[in-house]
Amino acid sequence: MRSVLGIDAAWTEREPSGVALIADDGSGWQLVEVAASYSAFLQRDLSGVPILRHRGSMPDATAIIEVASGKVGTPVDLVAIDMPLSMTPITGRRASDNMISSLYGARHASTHTPSVTRPGKLSDELRIGFNDIGYPLAVEHPAGRVLIEVYPHPALIELADAERRLPYKASKISKYWPEVAPGARLEKLIEVWSQIVDLLDARIRGVAAALTLPSVTARRYEMKAFEDSLDAVVCAWVGACVMDGTASAYGDEESAIWVPRRGA
Repeated sequence: MRSVLGIDAAWTEREPSGVALIADDGSGWQLVEVAASYSAFLQRDLSGVPILRHRGSMPDATAIIEVASGKVGTPVDLVAIDMPLSMTPITGRRASDNMISSLYGARHASTHTPSVTRPGKLSDELRIGFNDIGYPLAVEHPAGRVLIEVYPHPALIELADAERRLPYKASKISKYWPEVAPGARLEKLIEVWSQIVDLLDARIRGVAAALTLPSVTARRYEMKAFEDSLDAVVCAWVGACVMDGTASAYGDEESAIWVPRRGA
């Protein structure tokens, strides 16, 4: 049994972070669990009471790995996180940021610039927390249980064989489609989400069943919860590609962002 934990990590503790767990028992990758926050991922195992509005919290690497490993019956092999991570404290742009921006900038998928405050200490604590329980940060040739950094925008470009970044962020729909009425913008957004879900479902069984598309009348926090869950599954898919040998690392000895290769 192989397993990957994908985390769409918020850059501040005030915002929720999506979590997705996938596993392969030899018959292909399958979605085991997806949640729109750490609390939801951890709480479901205890009470089964759904969380309607997700809140941010500090990540507890030990608790997350214990629950995830319990769900698949064996220790998680790889943790893939969408957050800047580095062997040393981050103070600004890294070689990995510059390499991704050079490769994908013309396709509107440059990285955000990290700093000492965002994600700052949160990134350090996350990396150290996973390292302390046996998941060191891998910047090349991952061996054994590892932690990796991923970035959904270039991953989705490769997944969809797209010319540019996919317009799938709910907070940016007015920029994506400025000439379209607000209600129609939401319809377009949900169409893009549907395409992404279908592409992921073709590679990870159970994604379409777990990620029910919201309606255009859904509240903003419901849209955000879906988006965070979707991003977490994308993170997990990138981790699966790393385990399958179909992803490349861009960076140096301090940091690396892993991106699936075309056709993965």
